Amino acid sequence: MGTIREMISDDLTYLYNNGKLYHAYRTFGAHIEDGGVRFTVWAPDVRAVRVVGDFNDWNEWDEGGLLEEIGSTGIHSGFIPGAKAGDLYKYDIETAWGDHLLKADPFAFGAELRPGTASKVTDLGYRWRDGKWMKARAKADTFTSPMNIYECHLGSWKRYEGENGFYSYKELADQLVPYVKEMGYTHVELMPVMEHPLDKSWGYQVTGYYAPTARHGSPKEFKHLIDEFHRAGIGVILDWVPGHFCPDDHGLRDFNGGKLYESEIHPDWGTYKFDFGRPQVRSFLLSNAMFWLDEYHADGIRVDGVSSMLYLNFGITDRSQMKYNIYGEEGNLEAIDFLKELNYMVGTNVPGAVMIAEESTAWPMITWPTDKGGLGFHYKWNMGWMHDTLEYMSCDFPWRSDNHNKLTFSMTYAYSENFVLPLSHDEVVHGKRSLIGRMPGDIWRQFAGIRLLSMYQMTHPGKKLNFMGHEIAQFIEWREYEGLEWFLLDFDNHEKYQKYIKTLNHIYTDHPALWSNDTDWEGFSWIDPDNRGQNVLTFIRQSGTEKDEDRELLICVFNAGTEAFDEFDIGVPEPGYYKEIINSDDEKFAGSGRVNTRQVKARKKPMHGMPYSITVRMPVIGGAIFRHK
Repeated sequence: MGTIREMISDDLTYLYNNGKLYHAYRTFGAHIEDGGVRFTVWAPDVRAVRVVGDFNDWNEWDEGGLLEEIGSTGIHSGFIPGAKAGDLYKYDIETAWGDHLLKADPFAFGAELRPGTASKVTDLGYRWRDGKWMKARAKADTFTSPMNIYECHLGSWKRYEGENGFYSYKELADQLVPYVKEMGYTHVELMPVMEHPLDKSWGYQVTGYYAPTARHGSPKEFKHLIDEFHRAGIGVILDWVPGHFCPDDHGLRDFNGGKLYESEIHPDWGTYKFDFGRPQVRSFLLSNAMFWLDEYHADGIRVDGVSSMLYLNFGITDRSQMKYNIYGEEGNLEAIDFLKELNYMVGTNVPGAVMIAEESTAWPMITWPTDKGGLGFHYKWNMGWMHDTLEYMSCDFPWRSDNHNKLTFSMTYAYSENFVLPLSHDEVVHGKRSLIGRMPGDIWRQFAGIRLLSMYQMTHPGKKLNFMGHEIAQFIEWREYEGLEWFLLDFDNHEKYQKYIKTLNHIYTDHPALWSNDTDWEGFSWIDPDNRGQNVLTFIRQSGTEKDEDRELLICVFNAGTEAFDEFDIGVPEPGYYKEIINSDDEKFAGSGRVNTRQVKARKKPMHGMPYSITVRMPVIGGAIFRHK
């Protein structure tokens, strides 16, 4: 075996205690070795740390479970003969005051199925079959590639009847993967799969940062799910929660009898904020991001609650309780530094992985490189676009003209950051209603409105994200404790709407004009942004430039009003023919059939500041995309 010094070098100890051990999971936690398991945990300023579990009948007085502290580093490690994969265990931490705390392993790779809270010795070995995907991903440029994300909560995509009706990772691999593929999404974003205490949960109160939840199966089975996504050509983004953690007793809270991982209670959520000023906490979190990207082949991380990390006073309304940094500002300098290091680490160590920020304020340069003063994320959720668009689409028709700017304002800042346009789980809960439930009018107009919303999102600059259930036009809000209402597909409107979303998704991926120039004005230009009187919006999406032989030019036309037009004139930049490639009012999508069946020839009649124009049919509450030939 050798001594502890040989197993944990001075270099590793130094890096961990200085916040720079990016692969700490290779050292900490429970690692299977010949004849037993090596346990390593950080618990400074305590009298002793023992490991108890199935291998010693949970005997906290068994001196064979006593771990040895490495010098005065606070790192305790030891080898337990006879321990094996599958054994449950916890750390018995004897605090400086003589109290005994039973704690789950912060670096545990597996967890006991609830209601138990023990950690599980886990063999992470897996034979990956996604080599082709990983090789291609390392060379890919996501900025010039399509990204259409299906946000999914594994616990409620589908459910069996009964209290414990969770689908397994294997079943999800058999059903969810081909569904996402067939529907035409390029990525799936999984709401937190890290272990958490409650079944009726979204997953954001994490207790096991290194363990996929046991509700759906084993870590190897979760790897199989990701492997199958990759083999189907689907990228996997994991939702990650580094801003706060669950306050349950067996978790990170008061880990050594006092504040260790935490700094303070989060004022909004009752959870504990991580102490980003403590280097060992930084090593823990940075390593955790690398763990999911490296060990589980995740293609990206969506960082939850970035705003709550950036602002010292996030959620604080009492001015007397507000805090400020050394510059007299509200920015949390330690969290800012952590996020910059996180993104730099991923950018230099994981080729092709994407980092996405859920950030809802006007904090500048979220997606700018760190060497230019930015935080270094690749993408940021465009919450402004989401709020304005849903407010407009929820507005009843007589008042839409007064709110026309809500559809156009987003283009004033569309290229200030690299954006994802999110219609996420947050928009279909807490009384906000489902997306289709927000649409005004009768059932026909509600379906017309949701089709229009989807086409507007798909043609607007920025990557796309939609929460599960949107593609079947579910009327009720999302309920995390039950499956989606798949029976709705037995009804004509819902079945045809799903067909519409599938068609729209494939049109998005098939046409580079909708994604290849997403980050600059080369890919977008207005035709007429100001036709508020008729509630009409028209613009151009294009790939390449006029000099490129493979340039693609699309004309995007939207009528959010209740007046139909048999002859509507639109300015276009090029002569030739324009063919309608999709119309939201098509009868096959449950529309009225006001479509353009023949390609339209441009005439040399200047309009909207352009040398040519076309005349098209315009549906009620509908949109169409024309491709220049």
